[in-house]
Amino acid sequence: MKTVTEVSGGLFQIKVPLPFPLQWVNAYAIRGKDGWTVVDPGLHTPQAEQRWEQSAQAVGMDWDAVQFVVLTHHHPDHYGMAGWFQNRTGAAVYASADACSQAQRLWGDGAGETADQTLEMFIRHGLPEDKVMPMREHLSGFIDMVSPQPANMAHIDPGSAIRLGDDEYEAVLTEGHASGHLSFLNRDTRRIFCGDHVLPGITPNVSLLPYGDQNPLRTYLQALEAAESLPVSVALPGHREPFNHFAQRCAAIRKHHDERLERIAEMRKRHADAYSLCAAMFGSRLSVHQLRFALSETIAHIVYLES
Repeated sequence: MKTVTEVSGGLFQIKVPLPFPLQWVNAYAIRGKDGWTVVDPGLHTPQAEQRWEQSAQAVGMDWDAVQFVVLTHHHPDHYGMAGWFQNRTGAAVYASADACSQAQRLWGDGAGETADQTLEMFIRHGLPEDKVMPMREHLSGFIDMVSPQPANMAHIDPGSAIRLGDDEYEAVLTEGHASGHLSFLNRDTRRIFCGDHVLPGITPNVSLLPYGDQNPLRTYLQALEAAESLPVSVALPGHREPFNHFAQRCAAIRKHHDERLERIAEMRKRHADAYSLCAAMFGSRLSVHQLRFALSETIAHIVYLES
């Protein structure tokens, strides 16, 4: 697998390894006349550190020339190395206000309470007793992979301009997959860093959590419909490879959710709770990591149908 690709002059896709079935997350390193910007540096693991050491050398990136780390959203596979980069380079870290708040809730002093709330929600929706402890351990298992955390984070307001390398991008609010998720659009080059909002070949997870947006699928579908009309020729996603059929992919993901909603509306008549419905849809042999996402997404679809 090629781990570093120059997408265009001075813009590099770097595949940062993940210990999950997704295998890697895309980080992007952008060279500007005054220094480097890194978008979504990845999950903090020893393997990720090694990948960055190799990649920095490959693209000619001096650590003291890294000025900014910009995050599309707060999920650990995107946010995890932000603090490591800040410690290593002194770079400023930027994200939306909601992303900063969510990171603090999930990985800060209240992380244990947040994990307990999520586990309680799963239990209410039918999580079997033998899966409670593994799920508890899983929900609490990410702290090391997002540490150290940034000492401070600057906010990016939706609709504002932000410079990535030498080009100016618009911060577009693309929520649903994550609260405060931003995509970054350059209308001149028709290039977008879309994080996990639109992915090729796979559909982004849309999960209900016991805090924040209580109808995330509705939010996601509305944002996806709005994104379909954006002037995009090249999309740089958080997973898989860059692609150029952005509007068509938006439409295909919306169709996928319409079909899943129809299926769930029919299947829920035969199932007493979200867990049994989830098992019927996705199978009962999921890893605890896969179960977390499958169950919370099933709940999100049920909530959407009820609304």
